[in-house]
Amino acid sequence: MNNQLLVDNLRCIQDWPIKGVNFRDVTTLFKNAECLKVITEEMYNMYKDKGVTKIVGIESRGFVMSSAIALKLNAGIVLCRKPGKLPCETVQESYAKEYGIDTIEIHKDAINEEDVVLLHDDLLATGGTMKAACDLVRKFNPKKIYCNFIIELNEEFPNSRDIFDKDVEITSLLKF
Repeated sequence: MNNQLLVDNLRCIQDWPIKGVNFRDVTTLFKNAECLKVITEEMYNMYKDKGVTKIVGIESRGFVMSSAIALKLNAGIVLCRKPGKLPCETVQESYAKEYGIDTIEIHKDAINEEDVVLLHDDLLATGGTMKAACDLVRKFNPKKIYCNFIIELNEEFPNSRDIFDKDVEITSLLKF
């Protein structure tokens, strides 16, 4: 169920970055201490009994809440970044976007087979970036993979969940 405080504080920008897009700007949630608290508590309650050991934050807005929830869950943080941003040996995954091919990577020693991994990003639209992140994490053979978003645009992208493997549990705090 959509939390009214979050809905009321979410900025929507019409026709950005292109005409026809209603951009949901989560930075207005991040700058509000009460919203940060609500997001953290809701995410904590979703995952407190799942045994999560690592949170993978997707560059860059996914870093914000992944850090907060990792503290509450006593879990580690793994950064999922664009190539060339991480200093040690990495594992990569490439994926198709509407404008071409993109690549993400994480450190080779970031996850192991004993980990239960929660991937987090701000928004689920087409799902391409998170699907690639799931495929990347799967290379490490963790015990379980979960995905979480602050916002899910299920009216605009009703089939976005269909691209994920059936064993990946997906949750969102706000659905539009």
